Amino acid sequence: MLAVEWGTGEVFVSLLAIAMFALWIVMVIYIFGDIIRSHDLSGWAKALWAIAIVVLPFLGVIAYLVVRGDSIGARMASDRVLR
Repeated sequence: MLAVEWGTGEVFVSLLAIAMFALWIVMVIYIFGDIIRSHDLSGWAKALWAIAIVVLPFLGVIAYLVVRGDSIGARMASDRVLR
């Protein structure tokens, strides 16, 4: 009965929405990891970034990527070298 009510386009849009939500969760996890591993941020700055991401998820993540996005790769690379 459910298959009769859902068209192909609706299934595709639903799968796309689920995939985008999963990508969003992964991105937030990576950003929280980057905040924690950042040595150039003080504890208060880390707390403010974390609060911004929790309280305003989309705006907080976009602001973090704009402000600190250029050095995320460098921090990931230096973390892998230290292991």
